[in-house]
Amino acid sequence: MSTMNATQLCRTSLRARWPSIPCRSASNKASRPPKSSPKPVLKQRQSPSQRRPRPQNPNAHLDSLESSSAKRGHGIPPRALTFLGITALTISTYCGYLYTSYRNEVSKAQKLNVPRDVSDRYNTTASTFDADVAISEKAMGLGKKRRDLVAMARGNVLEVSCGTGRNLPFYELGERRGTDQDGRASVVGCRTVTFLDLSPQMIAITKEKFEKLHPGFAGVEFQAGDAGSVGPPRISRDAHFDTVLQTMGLCSMPDPAATLRHLGSVTEPTRGRILLLEHGRSHYDWLNRILDNLAPAHADRHGCWWNRDIGAIVRESGLEIVEEKRWHMGTTWRYVLRPKESRS
Repeated sequence: MSTMNATQLCRTSLRARWPSIPCRSASNKASRPPKSSPKPVLKQRQSPSQRRPRPQNPNAHLDSLESSSAKRGHGIPPRALTFLGITALTISTYCGYLYTSYRNEVSKAQKLNVPRDVSDRYNTTASTFDADVAISEKAMGLGKKRRDLVAMARGNVLEVSCGTGRNLPFYELGERRGTDQDGRASVVGCRTVTFLDLSPQMIAITKEKFEKLHPGFAGVEFQAGDAGSVGPPRISRDAHFDTVLQTMGLCSMPDPAATLRHLGSVTEPTRGRILLLEHGRSHYDWLNRILDNLAPAHADRHGCWWNRDIGAIVRESGLEIVEEKRWHMGTTWRYVLRPKESRS
């Protein structure tokens, strides 16, 4: 008994020190409640008034441009860029060539000793004159200006400095009743035409052209001579010409003002008209400097002083100005003149 009591006392003390831990069994697991997953926390939407404003980006427009350019690229195809580059190079090279040529021509022109009277040059350029001026006259529309001027010719007509006959297609030969530019009843058309030029070679070309265009017209005469000494019509009984016409002629005359003054003396004093289409100085000083610099070389080669002041020549002649017009930056002049004594 004593031994058994001692043993029980020992077990009791051990249990008190180390309490027994029950084993986890399937029944215990089943009895435990399942763990619940945490529910997501939903944020409440704030009203626009409760939202905190975001700071604005001062470079937002640059960002948008960068993003759009990144999407689109530079916007110009490589072939177009190549073409533009080649075009710019070609134009710059050509401009450099023109400037160099201009400087060389100016240097040569300043060394020339060209006489005031260069009309004899047309004797050598007559055969190629039409081809030399065809492109420039077409580009400037001078054909229409010639036609409009010749349309005003009537009665006994004197064409001075007729050249190679570039006005021939625009003549209305033969008189008829019609109306003038003011709409008044008048006799229109050309009764007779006298062609005058200093160059016999030019006159020969004009005559050949005229006979092909107007083979049956008898009231025509061709004279090689100076306009400053021309007399009254030789194929008419009248003492004056009704119309004196000149296109691009004052540039080659040694004394153009005196020549115009004389032409006024052979023009019918009451209704007669002197019709001019000329080229000369411009409205602009920079263009006049170019004309002046190249004038000696141009006169020596073509027989034309292209830098003359046509307005000053007309005023010096003493003729009365009825009409004045200018084109092409002022270098192309048109005048309708009459003798000073006329009052109608």
